[in-house]
Amino acid sequence: MSLLTLLPFIVLIGAMFLMTRSAKKKQQQAVDMRNQMQPGSGIRTIGGMYATVKEVNEDTVLVDAGPGVDLLFAKNAIGAVLTDDEYNRIVHGIEHDLKSDADIVPDDASSLTATDEPAADAPGDDKAVDLGKKDAADEAAEAKTDAEPKKTDGDSEAK
Repeated sequence: MSLLTLLPFIVLIGAMFLMTRSAKKKQQQAVDMRNQMQPGSGIRTIGGMYATVKEVNEDTVLVDAGPGVDLLFAKNAIGAVLTDDEYNRIVHGIEHDLKSDADIVPDDASSLTATDEPAADAPGDDKAVDLGKKDAADEAAEAKTDAEPKKTDGDSEAK
């Protein structure tokens, strides 16, 4: 057998090795993250629920999900351990301003595009555009008025 026929198998085995190594590394990071949980830590479960850790056991975590609501989760069900700032921002809506001089980004884009003066290249036609649905009678009446010649003072036609 030549080396050329074995090359695809060697590449396949190498790719499988790298993929399993990457998956093991991610699993180890998740285990380390779950082991860092302490009472008082803010967490997000894999189902998307935010809560505060009350008690950590070997395989389970007791969390406080609200006033008088204690839930018991498997450690594997914890998707992320959040920093205090991140937890307060998400759950309580409290922004911790680390950069007071930073630019404030508005919630909507209208303030980014609004100008005080009209654009120079905007057409002078200020006629309102109706984007609503029209019925057949309205379209026929509009077509009739467009087809009629417009009356002028006669000066423009005489030239």
